[in-house]
Amino acid sequence: MSQHDHELERRARDLYLRASRDVDPATAGRLRAARRTALARPTGHHAVRRVLIPASAFAMVALASLIAWQPGRGPASAPPAAVPTAEVAADPSDLPPDADSTDPTLYQDLQFYSWLAYNDTQGRDRK
Repeated sequence: MSQHDHELERRARDLYLRASRDVDPATAGRLRAARRTALARPTGHHAVRRVLIPASAFAMVALASLIAWQPGRGPASAPPAAVPTAEVAADPSDLPPDADSTDPTLYQDLQFYSWLAYNDTQGRDRK
């Protein structure tokens, strides 16, 4: 700090002390009461902080537990079996796969699959 800053600080302190001595007793009493009231009760910001910190900690624990434990995705449940569509489409002269080894929903819309195969061959011929 420079000499000018020290001088300014000294003068401000002198003015403050002189003004605090010249305060009438009624104003000094009101100032002391206001100071006690302000120090006695927590401000809204501190009260909110006291509630938000535990709430956010609880939310983080809940999120971590949901990430760690996902229903239906544990090691006991196996991923769904993939239908071997690439093998079926590789050679159109092959017979369809055995009904015991494939998904039964494949045989629900046989007309659709016939139409799809017909349009697929038509599309190849156009190209």
